[in-house]
Amino acid sequence: MKSVQIEKDRYVDSVLLMAISRDLKTLPGVRDAVVVLATPANKEALARTGFVSPELDRAGPNDLAIALDAENGAALGVARAKTKELLSRKSEAPAQEGRPRPATLEQAIRLYPESNLALISVPGAYAAREARLALKKGLHVFLFSDNVSLEDEIALKDEAVSRGLLLMGPGCGTAIVAGKPLGFANVVRRGRIGIVGASGTGIQEVSSLIDRFGGGVSHALGTGGRDLSDSVAGRMALFCLGVLGEDDGTDVLVLISKRPAPAVAERVLAALEAISKPSVVRFIGDGERPVRGRTTFAESLADAARLACNQAGVSTMLLGRTEKGLDRIASQEAALLRKEQTLLRGYFCGGTLAQEAWQILESAKERVFSNVAGSPDLAIEDEDGIEGHVLLDLGADRFTRGKPHPMIEPSLRDERVARAGEDPRVALVLADLVLGHGAHPDPARGLVDAALEAKRTSRQHGGGLAVVASITGTEADPQGYSRQKKTLEEAGVWVAETNEEAARLAAAILQEIARRRG
Repeated sequence: MKSVQIEKDRYVDSVLLMAISRDLKTLPGVRDAVVVLATPANKEALARTGFVSPELDRAGPNDLAIALDAENGAALGVARAKTKELLSRKSEAPAQEGRPRPATLEQAIRLYPESNLALISVPGAYAAREARLALKKGLHVFLFSDNVSLEDEIALKDEAVSRGLLLMGPGCGTAIVAGKPLGFANVVRRGRIGIVGASGTGIQEVSSLIDRFGGGVSHALGTGGRDLSDSVAGRMALFCLGVLGEDDGTDVLVLISKRPAPAVAERVLAALEAISKPSVVRFIGDGERPVRGRTTFAESLADAARLACNQAGVSTMLLGRTEKGLDRIASQEAALLRKEQTLLRGYFCGGTLAQEAWQILESAKERVFSNVAGSPDLAIEDEDGIEGHVLLDLGADRFTRGKPHPMIEPSLRDERVARAGEDPRVALVLADLVLGHGAHPDPARGLVDAALEAKRTSRQHGGGLAVVASITGTEADPQGYSRQKKTLEEAGVWVAETNEEAARLAAAILQEIARRRG
């Protein structure tokens, strides 16, 4: 029983709407729940899943769409009442010094004149305008919103640099400024390692591992994923590196990005050479590079964290299993499989983690189809009809239109993991868990339920199924690293210490399968 309700002229932050949608899906008898602003993209996504109505067609981007699918009228009524309660609760103004909650950025500046940073999360059509206003008011900007035009991004970053301000974004998911987490960020100890990243989960993986190695982070500044493209030309990365280069609390710099445009890479590397501090660079998908002055190039995100800690004087030990340990697990898992079980299914919430895993599998000579593939002949949008290994970034726009990001609501990932056991050819499932502020409160539980279902189905076919996962996070995160790890391990999931180790273990299992098949 599907229902669509429209609330005119009711704007609610997209992150809050994702959390509300997630809570509604847990109600008994509710099959699906999507609460979003009625933007054209969201309306199209709702229509694709069967939510249609004349009211939805007429709704505009400032209107709220409440789409519910319940088993019966009673469950639908409960879901509607809960939606009203959650929207009311999320909209309540916090009691801070008796001041009301501002409705506009200008009101917020008047009420909180001591503020120096604005976090902007509004539809892309309005985000550039709000960011420009914040910059003109002398505020640094964390621009969580995406769908900001390339022209606006360039203009905003030029404006920010000219004013000596940060413009982190658009589509910036993660930052840590003076110990304060913004967006999807982990709880890490303060220290003297500064991070600049054009990749949100890349920042999360490196900052979390720095914490687990015993080091600390001074600042982690996101730039938005397009910053190191030819068009944007590293405008904010260069500015952020300059800021951290002059910061007395930062001794070591780390730069993280998916493969940058060659000319832009040269520009940022030259900038690092001009800074009198050691630096570590990880360009995911890039080839090996020799040491360049005080700049060392890492082989993985985990290696970047280790090298940065060592540069900062923090001794690090081996984190994860040895090659022999990986081979031992691979032999153990391969022995449980039927002859026809040869395929990998990888389902990721973090785009950068997915891309690193794909690169590691490719270097192990595995042909993996993916929406993050670096080879055009392996590039796909989804897994339907693919004959071979598949690895998907489920946080891509295709999967998140009108739905919460899988870091907030990982049910999209979990559903696919559960279905993997239905394919008698699948031998191995590879997944990531990302903890921290804004992420699902217990992502391990859903993955465990899905993994157990997949394993049961596979056993009915007479075979086994290996499930490998990594956890990006720290003990201090709300979800707790050790608690999440224990939940997974008790269900028979192999938990790797890093994303790199998880991908290497997956490669080892596939290679052992191939060896046994001759």
